[in-house]
Amino acid sequence: MRHILLAILFTLTACANAEGPQPLSGSLTYGGKVVHSPYRPGTVVKNTFLGQFGYRVFETYVVQPDGTLKLTSQSTGPDFLWQ
Repeated sequence: MRHILLAILFTLTACANAEGPQPLSGSLTYGGKVVHSPYRPGTVVKNTFLGQFGYRVFETYVVQPDGTLKLTSQSTGPDFLWQ
């Protein structure tokens, strides 16, 4: 029973994110901004900024044929490393 509930949860999560990552405040394309890149189509552009609660947000964009940026990946991590 527990495995069935987990499978349903993962399926619903995958459906909710089917459209890809959403821009956060601090993203290059947040709020519907259209950013044109001088780079060739297919070039990968990386962006990093400090997000909510002190977490570092890492984003990857790909330059589209019309020169705009498309957010393809987004992840978060701590903004520091313990020694």
